[in-house]
Amino acid sequence: MSELKPPTPTPGDTYKGWLFKWTNYIKGYQRRWFVLSNGLLSYYRSQAEMGHTCRGTINLATANIAVEDSCNFVISNGGAQTYHLKASSEVERQRWITALELAKAKAVHMQAESDDSGDDCPGAPPSSGQGGGCRNSEVESTLRTLGSKVEDLTTCNDLIVKHGSALQRSLSELEGLRVGGDTGEKIRQVTERATLFRITSNAMINACRDFLSLAQSHSKRWQKALQTERDQRIRLEETLEQLAKQHNHLERAFRGATVLPSSFSNPTLGNKGSVSGKGDASDEDDDNEFFDAMEDPAEFITVPADPKYHRRSGSNISGISSETGMDDQSFDELSLASNPESPQPLELEPMRQRRTRIPDKPNYYLNLWSIMKNCIGKELSKIPMPVNFNEPLSMLQRLSEDLEYYELLDKAAKCHNSLEQMCYVAAFTVSSYSTTVHRTGKPFNPLLGETFELDRLTECGYRSLCEQVSHHPPAAAHHAFSEKGWTLRQEIALASKFRGKYLSIMPLGSIQCLFEKSNNHYSWKKVTTTVHNIIVGKLWIDQSGEIDVVNHKTGDRCHLKFAPYSYFSRDVPRKVTGVVTDKDGKAHYVLSGTWDEKMEFSRIMQSSKGENGTEGKQRTVYQTLKAKEIWRKNPLPEGAENMYFFSSLALTLNELEEGVAPTDSRRRPDQRLMEDGRWDEANAEKQRLEEKQRSARREREREAVKAVSSPEEATHPDNYQALWFEKIDDTESGEALHVYKGGYWEAKEHGSWDMCPEIF
Repeated sequence: MSELKPPTPTPGDTYKGWLFKWTNYIKGYQRRWFVLSNGLLSYYRSQAEMGHTCRGTINLATANIAVEDSCNFVISNGGAQTYHLKASSEVERQRWITALELAKAKAVHMQAESDDSGDDCPGAPPSSGQGGGCRNSEVESTLRTLGSKVEDLTTCNDLIVKHGSALQRSLSELEGLRVGGDTGEKIRQVTERATLFRITSNAMINACRDFLSLAQSHSKRWQKALQTERDQRIRLEETLEQLAKQHNHLERAFRGATVLPSSFSNPTLGNKGSVSGKGDASDEDDDNEFFDAMEDPAEFITVPADPKYHRRSGSNISGISSETGMDDQSFDELSLASNPESPQPLELEPMRQRRTRIPDKPNYYLNLWSIMKNCIGKELSKIPMPVNFNEPLSMLQRLSEDLEYYELLDKAAKCHNSLEQMCYVAAFTVSSYSTTVHRTGKPFNPLLGETFELDRLTECGYRSLCEQVSHHPPAAAHHAFSEKGWTLRQEIALASKFRGKYLSIMPLGSIQCLFEKSNNHYSWKKVTTTVHNIIVGKLWIDQSGEIDVVNHKTGDRCHLKFAPYSYFSRDVPRKVTGVVTDKDGKAHYVLSGTWDEKMEFSRIMQSSKGENGTEGKQRTVYQTLKAKEIWRKNPLPEGAENMYFFSSLALTLNELEEGVAPTDSRRRPDQRLMEDGRWDEANAEKQRLEEKQRSARREREREAVKAVSSPEEATHPDNYQALWFEKIDDTESGEALHVYKGGYWEAKEHGSWDMCPEIF
């Protein structure tokens, strides 16, 4: 059989050739065509089969290579695959052994590198530019190639040492021989070993040549790339320094333009053309340069009012409303909260002691992405979620948390002026979001017919009731009334979408507040809540959007803007701004603050006019009295980070109470098990309740089919009538909503809950 002359094996090259492979005891060794490439050894019956049929492949990264005799060697990966191979000569066998060992070393190195790096490259943040990312990828690829060449050199060095020792032994034996019959055999062995050593040395030389060639070709490119990076860094530092100087200059110019010179209070200087050149340039810079592209321009700015407005004056000052019905004292800097007409709170008798702790949250880890990755674009309420991502409260209880700062409505009920009252209602609207800043846990979806009462009549003067009135879409009705003369009602349906990186929750429906004394009727809607870093990173919550609080009786309005978080914004995070206007659009109060900390209000004494002569347009300048705090968030209880970041009120919401309805959220078993830290049992109980609810829904649909003849009527989503609420068409808001129809507190007083369905 003629022997092919394959090339000397070079690290990284594909190596091919004929070998004899043991098949079985009948056929013995059979000639096969072997191909070594990318750490894999494959064989075929002939070279023609390479394009369509592979007879077998073994991965050298996990294989063991053993030499049996001068021509035979064995490759095995631990028992599953074993190849008994034979070369045509010892030199040919050694060529294959050298190529196999080089390929194995490279495969092991690449596997270790892959295990160490994992997903670092794909998940790494992008560079500042596409060119920078390409350069990084090129450098990393070159480094990997050079590292592979170094590994090849190491392997070749080991082989040279091995074969050099064997050659030395053969030469020593040759020197010790006496002239005899075995001299020829020994000389042949020496010749073969010298040939093997030459083959290995050639492979070593080729590897060194490749390494040197790569190093020389990339050396200049690396130097050039490094110099480019240095130049870019210097330019970036110079640019940042220049921007810092411009920032400082603009701030000084802005402060100088808003110090209110004597001519500023003159109403005839309302247009831009009459403002001083310095102030005009400052405003132009702010509009055109200072705001980055990701930040919306401010709708208005506020400046301190002229000192003459701080003195009591009976004159009719231009720009100040004289139709609000306020006395002279209302122009003072006293805050609304310190109105001397407001009676002081009475001393309360000792009240029931509420709990101040719940069991600490267990440290159970579960990958949210593993569940949510198949739910992109779906409605959140239809995704089955384990309790690991919940908090031990239901959505009804979360709605009741809106009353944590009920004192704002108590103060609003005492106001004689609707504009003052609007400030308190707007502050109450913002305060309802303060409990969400750290609350990344999902509340339990209430079961249809589930209720929750919050009876704080003795302690705080109000009572609250929620009921789940629809399941798909999920909707809850809420009614609260106070002895202080206000009623709050809302119906909220949640629409939520999972977008991969973030989760958007859009509350639908309106909130209404009615005051008994003045008959003022307010309504507003909620903003969008966004949960970020669903895939990777720490979860965080943002509130964004706009709210219009409308007084349907007087036409007063408060426009609140919740600024979305922006990394490039100069403003404080979670910022909220608002303007209170009357029915004619004249601004009277400015509100500002953050939805997670506090809100302040300022009385507007003068406002500059826009180009069209109307107020309230973009970049309107309001002269205001000194800002006063109207609301501040209560501090969280000690250890809140271990108790789902619950507030003091939230800690009491799931506390067991006697006399509540059998449908009350406090009686929900899966929620109770989760609060106690028994999450596995809670998950099982949650599945049982959800299946029970689905069965009840199917039963209602079957009954509806029997009761009506029209198929359209029979396929109504819920076919459910709320127990404590009824649906009406609201004349003020023009929307259909569920309102409290009465009977709950009377049923509680008599302990009569026979009408309640069994949902738990």
